[in-house]
Amino acid sequence: QVQLVESGGGLVRAGGSLRLSCAASGSIYSGNAMGWYRQAPGKQRELLARITCSGKTNCADSVKGRFTISRDNAKNTVYLQMNNLKLEDTAVYYCNLRTVVAEFWGQGTQVTVSS
Repeated sequence: QVQLVESGGGLVRAGGSLRLSCAASGSIYSGNAMGWYRQAPGKQRELLARITCSGKTNCADSVKGRFTISRDNAKNTVYLQMNNLKLEDTAVYYCNLRTVVAEFWGQGTQVTVSS
């Protein structure tokens, strides 16, 4: 079993920045990919960015150029640096870890962007 714990969410003004962290613990094996999703009220959960163990990344067009995903394999931690935040970035942000046989989710952290 894998546990994912997110941190770093909060209230920020439009144009500001936040960095989310997600620490993984438990039965973590190599070959996994970690990612960030978000879900705004009344909307479906959407993939923002994903990164593999080797560092290969992909990022949704909606946040490309503003959000950056990175990971520290030694700490089993993935980060999401969010810059130039907009009102529409307000959502619950979820960490995800995916292997070839299973998928795990964190509990979510709220990000609220105010004007």
